[in-house]
Amino acid sequence: MRHDERVVDIDRYIASHEPSWIRLGELTAKARRSIRRLDAGELDELVMLYQRTSTHLSYVRTNFENPALTIRLTRLVAGASGVIYGKRARTVRAFADFFRVTFPAAVWDARRFVVVSFLLTFLPAAAMGVWIANSDAALDATAPAALREAYVEDDFESYYSSAPAGQFATEVTVNNIQVSILAFAAGIALCVGAAYILMFNGANVGVAAGLFAAVGEQPKFWGLILPHGLLELTAVVIAGAAGLRLGWAIIAPGDRRRSEALADAGRRAVVIVMGLVAAFITAGTIEGFVTGSSLPTAVRVGIGVAVEAAFVTYLVVQGRAAAARGITGVLGEVKRGWDDERGWDDERGWDEAVRDGDAQSRPVAFTAR
Repeated sequence: MRHDERVVDIDRYIASHEPSWIRLGELTAKARRSIRRLDAGELDELVMLYQRTSTHLSYVRTNFENPALTIRLTRLVAGASGVIYGKRARTVRAFADFFRVTFPAAVWDARRFVVVSFLLTFLPAAAMGVWIANSDAALDATAPAALREAYVEDDFESYYSSAPAGQFATEVTVNNIQVSILAFAAGIALCVGAAYILMFNGANVGVAAGLFAAVGEQPKFWGLILPHGLLELTAVVIAGAAGLRLGWAIIAPGDRRRSEALADAGRRAVVIVMGLVAAFITAGTIEGFVTGSSLPTAVRVGIGVAVEAAFVTYLVVQGRAAAARGITGVLGEVKRGWDDERGWDDERGWDEAVRDGDAQSRPVAFTAR
């Protein structure tokens, strides 16, 4: 074919198909802003034009030597593919879904283990604190009188300003994350390891509380421990619950094989530990910048109480809402897809819509993201 004939052919080809290419670009741009903007007919049209333009791209590559047209069609097809198949990077959305749904769902699903973990932590704390505060023999057994006095009068408080706030917050955060991972991992030893770590940490808190109570310095203790300790201990309790769940899956796997029960519990437990990183970062930041600060005690405690209340409310409200939709905290449960009867459903996946029998078959499946 001569050059001039090839030019005529490509001009005719462009003239014949350009309206559909323009329309595909318009629908893709509209869907990028929000897939909800497309009605069922427009979505069908988007899919049809995507498939047709893909064919055009293949034909152009084979029959024409026109890099500009090839690039144009490649961009069109790639953009439409990203909208249809969800393969574009969606890091922000996935991150939001994790904390909006997956993490609270996993914690809510493990709520019975959270209760057990709470008791394993705070019963020893209360028992140890009351014993030391009311028994001279127990008090004397903790440490010599001079060391106890230095601890209550200076050491405990100065610890929170022993390093620059940023450095201290980082060190505390790393330590707390390590403790939570240890409590989680130790649970696989038939719950015994996690239970020991929880009881040990609780007893240490009780010893400190008892030392202050024995000399009438309870307000000082609570003023220093509550700003960061409420959130920090809550996170440790939840991490311990994840570990207990692992161990219980081995002890009582139900009608499943132990390996299956352990794998199922592990998927949710890992989600919990991942989500708690944010809680430990927050607690460490409060400990570094608030606990050891010159703010009035009421303000410091108020900050800790407000953050704790917000965290617990978030877990309960979001966790219950997720559970009502059948989400149990496994990564990938939150899907999105098109439902012909209900439109674009942010909470329900395409597979689920098909399973429920209220979505018609389509040539595409919208993947989890």
